Amino acid sequence: MSWKRRFSKASFSPRRRAVLVLVVILLLAVGWMGWIGAAGLSGISTKDMDWDGDGQVSRDEVIQAYYAVVAKKATEGNRTCTTYAWRSSGQQIRVECRTELHPDAAATEKK
Repeated sequence: MSWKRRFSKASFSPRRRAVLVLVVILLLAVGWMGWIGAAGLSGISTKDMDWDGDGQVSRDEVIQAYYAVVAKKATEGNRTCTTYAWRSSGQQIRVECRTELHPDAAATEKK
């Protein structure tokens, strides 16, 4: 049997085909979430996903972090701010800012 005949048709079983389709769908979903700037991929912890401010994080709020809430990061000097907003309306939910001291900046400040 020649190699052309053996490899001319990809012989995927229905199970392998289903797994391949599932992997492709998952990769497309993660790529889409990265493209829109989903808050769930920005490094926010689950306990901070209280989007309605009621003090409780529900399952719906965690799910919203992956499709309805976007995170935009801005850096100004040593200060890094992350703005969380609704993707559909752009209405700001909250802003978290951190001041980070970089090693090279700390050395110049001591001199």
